Amino acid sequence: MYRFLINGEEWILRFSRHLFMDSEMKKEVADSTMRMKKQLHLYGHGDSFLIFHEMLGALIFNIEKIPSLILTLSNIIAKEHWYTQERENIPLFSKK
Repeated sequence: MYRFLINGEEWILRFSRHLFMDSEMKKEVADSTMRMKKQLHLYGHGDSFLIFHEMLGALIFNIEKIPSLILTLSNIIAKEHWYTQERENIPLFSKK
């Protein structure tokens, strides 16, 4: 768990229990989060966002603002597990 200040407000960064990360990886996640701290206040309670990290992959975060300001790293998706779906000839929604 990490704690940091943004505009005088204390935020907590925590990691989901199912994520097994060494301290170096956790520090890398914390550093990535700190780089975007100006944007964190734009998100509301219950929102999610992700960071595409060159080394770790897609980092998925959940935000809680009640009763405390908490960021939870809920999952990490490694690049080799990413799938990009092309839109050619694939109907996204059926028309009625």
